[in-house]
Order: sequence, then structure tokens, then C-alpha cells
Amino acid sequence: MTAQPLSLLDAALRVFPDVFLFDGGRYVVATLLMTAIVALVLRSPWRVRRLQSRSAAMADRQRELLASLRSVIIYALVATPALWLRANGFGGGFHEGEPSIAGTLAWVGVLLVAHDTWFYWMHRTLHHRRLFRHCHALHHKSVTPTPFAAYSFNALEAMFEALFVSLWVTIVPTPFTPMFIFLGIMIIRNVMGHSGVELMPKGFADHWFWGLFATTTHHDLHHNGSFNHNFGLYFTVWDRLMGTEHPRYREIFREVTSRPPARREAIAA
Repeated sequence: MTAQPLSLLDAALRVFPDVFLFDGGRYVVATLLMTAIVALVLRSPWRVRRLQSRSAAMADRQRELLASLRSVIIYALVATPALWLRANGFGGGFHEGEPSIAGTLAWVGVLLVAHDTWFYWMHRTLHHRRLFRHCHALHHKSVTPTPFAAYSFNALEAMFEALFVSLWVTIVPTPFTPMFIFLGIMIIRNVMGHSGVELMPKGFADHWFWGLFATTTHHDLHHNGSFNHNFGLYFTVWDRLMGTEHPRYREIFREVTSRPPARREAIAA
């Protein structure tokens, strides 16, 4: 017998809660974990890695949390039609089998490169003067961002952010495990970029290979007044190619990572 098609309403009732709990859960886990790491760093000799002298206010954190809750709802709404199509036999969905370790790594790499490309051009487009106020201004209220700013978006931006994964699973048959790993890397990189402390080692940004990866300094410069630079998420490649990388990014990274660890008496003070 042929299975009855799944209605969009049924998909919403089944899919929406699952996606909401999954996206909300990874946001909560990642933000709380990064907040704890930042707190430990700021109580250690490595507190000198802090990127800005000012601190976010409680009102900033409340705004970021409320906007992030709305974003999670929008993510689930956007995902529902894509997963409805998959449930009815349309689109890519997920492979039945899982690839080897090498295959998994290759899939994750492809997803990261594809998403970084989507993010760079989407992000840069939202900075257009006719779109910025309606689509991206809320995120930039976090001049001194915290990990909770990871999902702090205008409603339209949240929709654009969610479209990548929804379109991907609709079009490209993708194994589940690489997608799960990719989603984990996505949120970890996101909260790290908004953490306000540089966790990467000295020399990272200048290395021929590791320098291709974005750092917290890279994204913090974008929030801290340099709105027309550093649009990438995982990598610095598009910013380099398009001439949008902050001209002093590597200089600032060197300065931050070259600071001597704070003395114990300075930490106590």
C-alpha cells in the first residue's frame, strides 16, 4: 500500500516541536557552556585576552535572549515545509546509510564551505543601506556581544539564516551524521565569535592554513564599529578575496595574543 501523503498541518504538529527543541536546545547548551568558559577565562591569567574594555549590560543580555527565542521559533517554522517535502518523498532529505569517517569529514567540509559562502553574501547583502535597518540592525545593537547574541536577529534575518539548511536538505541528499556534526560546529563557532575573548593561540591568524579560519577577534571587530568588514563566519577566504577583511585584523590579533598573562594580584583586584 502507498503511504498517505503527510499534510502540512500534520508536519507542523510533528516537526515544529522537534526542530524547536533541537535548535533551542543546542542554543542553550552552547551559550551556557561558552558563558562558563568566558567566566573562567576572565578569572584566570588569560583575562588579558578580553577584546573590549566595556561590558555588556543586563539589558543587552535580555534583548539577546528574547530575540534568540524568536529566532528559534522562526527556524522551526522555516524548517517545517522542507521536512514536509521530505516526508512526502520530495527533495533530497537524508541518506539511509552513513558514510565512512573520511566521507563524513568530506561532507562536513562541503557543508562548511557552502554555508560560509551563503553566510558571507547574505550577511553582506543585509548591510545594504536599504536592508540594514529592517533586517540586521537588531544584531548590531550588540556592540559588545555576549554568547547569547548568537541568535539575536531581526525576524527577516532569522528567516534568511534558517533558509540554508532547509534548502540544502530539500535539494541535496545528505547523510544524517555529517549534518548533525555541521550543526554542532555552526553553533559552537557562532557563540565563540560573540564571546568577547580570544581563545586561539598566538600565530593562529598569520599561519598559512589556520589563518583561513575566522577567530573571535575577526567577528568582534565587525561588531565593534567596523560594520563594513569581516562578513565571514567560519573562514576568512571570502573577506580576503572581496577586499572586505579589516585592514588591521592580523595586527590586532597579534597584539591581543601577545599580551603577557595577568599577575595573580591583578586578577584578585
